[in-house]
Amino acid sequence: MNAIDKLIEKIKQKNNPTVVGLDPRLDKIPEFIKKDSFAKFGTTEKGAAEAIIQFNKKILDSVAEYIPAIKPQIAFYEIFGEEGIRAFRETCNYAKEKDLLVIGDIKRGDIDSTAEAYSTAYLGKRKIGYKEESIFDIDFVTVNPYLGTDSIRPFVEDCHKYDKGIFILVKTSNKSSGDIQDILAFGGKFLYEHVAEMVTKWGKDIVGQNGYSAVGAVVGATYPEQISALRTILKQAYILVPGYGAQGGRAADVVKAFKNDGLGAIINASRSITFAYQSDKWKTMYSEDRFDIAARAEVIRMRDELNKELARKMAGRV
Repeated sequence: MNAIDKLIEKIKQKNNPTVVGLDPRLDKIPEFIKKDSFAKFGTTEKGAAEAIIQFNKKILDSVAEYIPAIKPQIAFYEIFGEEGIRAFRETCNYAKEKDLLVIGDIKRGDIDSTAEAYSTAYLGKRKIGYKEESIFDIDFVTVNPYLGTDSIRPFVEDCHKYDKGIFILVKTSNKSSGDIQDILAFGGKFLYEHVAEMVTKWGKDIVGQNGYSAVGAVVGATYPEQISALRTILKQAYILVPGYGAQGGRAADVVKAFKNDGLGAIINASRSITFAYQSDKWKTMYSEDRFDIAARAEVIRMRDELNKELARKMAGRV
């Protein structure tokens, strides 16, 4: 089954178009988890990695039945070296055990031979002698397109070969994204519009049963006007929308990424869910030792808020 069809199936099953970003920050992980991990493994990279693994597993145990997918950002794992990479892999594997899809937020982009290696690592299979095996075996990755078609082609080929998917950076949620992405290019179009057109081109031959391509786009929640414009260009692309919650994106903003059938987008929230126990909204209800329950409460609140806005959109009131 096409990766995007798998994602749509999960979204329908859970009635929830959201993804939880697992971006662990050691200073925000509850003290009792760190204390236990450091006592067993020392104040070391291994101790930090174990704290991350235990934190992530508790979050996943609490929210798995409500969400279709997770999105771990690899940089938050890489800072702890090989132990951090182990924590990334264990997090991905545990999510798969929970029957969740995994979007690896890796934002890779390089020349063709290097892009092929990246794609093999995260989507494909490596070969040693006569043996082929997956390294991370995750469902989707995020990809940076600014080196052009040859940097994207290996990922698209692996999407075909292994029923995987990618989300290509088009208009990102960070404040300075416009420094480059909003440059007026040839034809009087913004650069991000040209990239969106390329996304459509790259994904035209890998469309699933639901009419969406396995080649999707990343469009930030913090730019609602651009979301509306890009939805008209990205006719067959699923849109991954980061920036909801802690970065300021609202349900009324992100609903513009969806089509009138209620599909077409998946909304990511990271800090507002995983560290919900520290937020003004939940900290009086949930103590540190119930951080996982606070995360679940925020997942349900976010789901209900989005579904309310989606119902308005589908009824023609947005």
